[in-house]
Amino acid sequence: MTLIETDELEANLNKFKVIDCSWHMPQTNRNGLKEYEEKHIPNSIFFDLDKNSNKETDLPHMLVSLNEWGKIVSNMGINNDDQIIIYDNSDVISACRCWYNFIYFGHNPKLIKILNGGFEKWINENRITNNKIPKVKITKYIANEINNLVKNKKEINENIHKKEFNIIDARSIERFKGEVNEPREGLRSGNIKNSSCIPFGQLINKNKTFKNNKELIEIFKRNLKDISSVSVVFSCGSGVTACVLALAYSLINDKYLPKIYDGSWAEYGKI
Repeated sequence: MTLIETDELEANLNKFKVIDCSWHMPQTNRNGLKEYEEKHIPNSIFFDLDKNSNKETDLPHMLVSLNEWGKIVSNMGINNDDQIIIYDNSDVISACRCWYNFIYFGHNPKLIKILNGGFEKWINENRITNNKIPKVKITKYIANEINNLVKNKKEINENIHKKEFNIIDARSIERFKGEVNEPREGLRSGNIKNSSCIPFGQLINKNKTFKNNKELIEIFKRNLKDISSVSVVFSCGSGVTACVLALAYSLINDKYLPKIYDGSWAEYGKI
């Protein structure tokens, strides 16, 4: 199971490496790091989604190099055999992008879980928080890329004709259909040919928890003929909410490892 509930985490805080990966859309005028510094789950380490992305491209949230990822995780004090719990306090469930990064770079998927409901649910249940920044002992984390878990634009274009995998877009229906302008400048409206759309919010309850498996199965069945398929690639605007779909799909398909079009519409939609 890829999720952990708040009561289990609170009862076992000392057994896990806990990561706060709160990231907010620019228009929200919120700062994940500042919010973390004010209040977080005890002993949690902050993961800066923008800072820990590839700086040698103008595309947002692209994966870093293998060596750089090893340094990032080592500086967080994480070992290869650590059980990792990731949470966020974001409307876009940004913890899922961090979850994907760890899996892509070879961390055992069974050792990585997302806090169901995130920090908002944790706070609403009056669970313990503090503002202490934990002292980190640098490790020697060894990363290992699983290259087939990421797709590039060339592979996406080739698939339009080959049809080797399904592409599902996490953006809103209006953006997918091209009925509204894209929030980022320099992008046309529309979608990747032959792709389908599941707005990521459809998978999430009002309290930020994921919908139950029965509901998730019904949602994915509208877009996939075979929900046991592992040939599914998720896309979105910038590679964040695509990972929400990937995580939700992994809840109903335990053989699935997240496959993401990393450039997403930020790349594909360039004018």
